[in-house]
Order: sequence, then C-alpha cells, then structure tokens
Amino acid sequence: MKNIGFLAASLTLAFTGSALGAGLQPDIINSASLSSIAAHRPSKAAADPDPAIIRLQVLLDRAGASPGVIDGFYGENVSKALAGFEKMQGLPSDGEPDADVIARLASDVTIIQTYVISKEDAGDLVDSIPEDYKEMAKMKHLGFTSVEEKLSERFHMDIDLIKSLNRGSAFALGDTVFVAMPGTPREGKVKRIEANKKNGQVLAYAEDGSVLAVYPATIGSKQSPSPSGTHKVKGVATMPTYTYNPDVNFQQGNNTKVLSLPSGPNGPVGTVWIDLSEPTYGIHGTPEPSLIDKVGSHGCVRLANWDVEELAKMVKPGVMVEFID
Repeated sequence: MKNIGFLAASLTLAFTGSALGAGLQPDIINSASLSSIAAHRPSKAAADPDPAIIRLQVLLDRAGASPGVIDGFYGENVSKALAGFEKMQGLPSDGEPDADVIARLASDVTIIQTYVISKEDAGDLVDSIPEDYKEMAKMKHLGFTSVEEKLSERFHMDIDLIKSLNRGSAFALGDTVFVAMPGTPREGKVKRIEANKKNGQVLAYAEDGSVLAVYPATIGSKQSPSPSGTHKVKGVATMPTYTYNPDVNFQQGNNTKVLSLPSGPNGPVGTVWIDLSEPTYGIHGTPEPSLIDKVGSHGCVRLANWDVEELAKMVKPGVMVEFID
C-alpha cells in the first residue's frame, strides 16, 4: 500500500494537538508484550481496549487466522482465531494463548503505522444508509458514510478504535493518521471449505490438506438455519447487487414486493457473494463486521468484507463447501 510509513517516535506522544489515551498510544501498542496474555488470560469483560490484545489480533490476522474486527478486546473471535492458528501450526487446537502459541506469533513487525489519507479515501461516500430496503433501493450505491469507516474496513479495525487512535483528527484529505497494519492477503488455491456451525468459523483447506486460512463467521440462525451437507461453489460476484424477495428470502420491515438493492460495502451482502449450488445460499460480506458471529444470518455464511474478499480470490467454481453441524 502506498503512503505507509513506519511510525516515528516523535509522533507517539501527541497527534493533531490532542493527546491520545494513555493505554492507546501507538508506541505502547507497538511495544506491548504478548507474554502477559500467556501468563494471565485477559478478561472478556474488559472495559477498555488492551494494547497487547490489539497486537495479538494483528499478528493473528497476519498469520492467516482472522480475529475479525481488530478492537483490542479478548472475545470469542480471538479464541477461535487462536484455535485456527494452532491448527495451522499442527498444535492441539484448544484456543488458549499459551507460551508456545505466543512464541510462534511473536514478531518485530510494527503494528501501528502511519497512513496519509488519499483522494480515493475521501471520495465515493454517501450521507447515510437507511434501514428500510425500500429506501435502500432508491440509492445508486451503498457506500461508506465516512473516511473513518472506509479506513476501518481497509485496515480491519473497529471504527471506535481508529477514532480513539486519532483523537482530534478530521480525517481529511492529506491528513496523517494512525492505523493497524494487518498485512497482505493470504494467497493460494482452496480445494475445500468447511463451515462449522457450532464454532462459528470457516476454514479454507489447500490441496495438500493444510489449512490456508480461518475466518470467524455467522452461519445461519435458529430461525433461518444454514443448509447441511456438502455443496459446491458455483461462482463469485464482486460488488454484487441484491435482489430482495420476501417470498423467497425473509420479511424485512413492511416490504412485500421484490426490490433490487444497489451494490456497495454497506449493502446486505457486502462486497462479495460466493454463490453455492444450494439455491439462494452463499458466502458473503456484511455491512456490520463487528457483529460477525454475534447476530444470526438468514441462512447464509456471513464474513467480514475483507475476509470474504480474501477467500474469494482463492476459490473457483467446483470447490466443495461442507457444513458441519
């Protein structure tokens, strides 16, 4: 990515004239020790983001074990990412941040770096996204509503975290901001996908049986369960439009007619649709990445936009998708 530079020490104490919170200064995150996580498992009920957890989440993301949204909290998606990383490493997959796992993740990579907001970042925004599908259908594009929202997705961050790291910033064209650096997307050829309903996780396997990548996922719900058994990838659509049909899909608000919704990252299926051989079902993105595996789907497999974009580049028609109950 262009405009990325290593964090200068002189920038860590203040930014645009406003001091950062003591626990979220970039230098503290960059130097946070993961050994404390191994020694004392963090509480899932913490009130504030933990610099060491931010570092852990970024390193897991870089290793191909997606923690979902990088937010600094030790939630279920972090545990699942740890378990996925262990499986990738051939270790017992218990999801615990023990010393061996932490040692394998340890890296000198600079977690928080600087980024200069470009013309592309500041463009193609919309004022707001309505909740009602009928109103969505009137729009030309379901784009991001702010520069900070666009950057939070680009760098896999929770929008509150990126705002906290850049207090006082207007997120204007040419501004230098602090962002987490998750690394380059995974590459490879996926032979098989496993969608584990119980664990809320998608695993992508290579031809040799190794795990290429793991992702937290929302896989159906009690009201709208996902299919069972094995199915195939039929194709991939990027920036898909969405056809809402209450007779086939579900009831949204008071809408009783078929509606065609425009494409965009804030559309119901996000930035990618991986079509499955089971009619009306697919693997797709979401406008709310922070809700992955926290709120049910209408039967499909829902991933963060950046995760489904990565997965889509590694699959082709014919790839097997197995749903594990």
